[in-house]
Amino acid sequence: MKYKTRLSLDLCFKYIFKATGLLVLALLGGILAMLIYNSFSFFMDVKPLDFITGMEWNPTANDPKYGMLPLILSTTLVTFGAMLIAIPLGIGTAAFIADYASPRVKNILKPTVEMLAAIPSVVIGFLGIVVVSPGIANLADLSNGLNALNGAILLAVMALPTIITVAEDAIHAVPKTYKEASYGVGATKWETLIKVVIPAAAPGIIAAVMLGVGRAIGETMTVLMATGNAALMPTGFFDSVKTMTATIAIEMGEVPYQTTHYFALYAIATVLFIMTLAANMLGEYFINRFRKFHAV
Repeated sequence: MKYKTRLSLDLCFKYIFKATGLLVLALLGGILAMLIYNSFSFFMDVKPLDFITGMEWNPTANDPKYGMLPLILSTTLVTFGAMLIAIPLGIGTAAFIADYASPRVKNILKPTVEMLAAIPSVVIGFLGIVVVSPGIANLADLSNGLNALNGAILLAVMALPTIITVAEDAIHAVPKTYKEASYGVGATKWETLIKVVIPAAAPGIIAAVMLGVGRAIGETMTVLMATGNAALMPTGFFDSVKTMTATIAIEMGEVPYQTTHYFALYAIATVLFIMTLAANMLGEYFINRFRKFHAV
């Protein structure tokens, strides 16, 4: 190939790749601008403080109520419950894969865990209705098991692949010299894992958890199917709840166009966007710290 042709091709692909990068940024900027624009239309009718701190969400009543505090607390409760389940399971599995599993078991277990991420959320939601919900209802003597606990269990399953994969990479990346030094002073494998490996991999493990939180907050279909969708103030894990994502998914298809209710759903989406963005940025912050730590 001629020299000038090579230069032309390099220049051409440079602009193509630059255009794709700018296109992604433009798409993200466009989504954010659309959310903010429509949210401002809503806040011209309802004060932001009343929206965030309001105790009742009932936009179709004769006197519409647009308080999203029950939705925020429901989303937080389900996500918190999911992390209570997913964090110990995820870190334990990651530690087993990285330090204890034989190469044969590791080659089977890791792809199997990653395959969990490929299961459609509607399938997991269906399992929540036909398997998990009756189980919870029988154990707790409830009329049905469509509640926050059901949603938390299903979201934990969905967050596990992210937490396990990132945490296992972090544990695996801890330099072998750390372990050798620990074994050299007489520590057992368990002591080395708890007192040396996991603290050294902590930034990566925290990043895994934050990415799992972002995954759980943004999930829609599973919580829509499994949590009962009652827009009330939750008092515990056995209450039916309605998350922000489920509210948008249920009401956006039926709401009259360009009404206060319509713009309110954009305001909910903006709050959800900020919460998810904060979780992901925190995760990215710890990932960068993890990389810098091991680059030294």
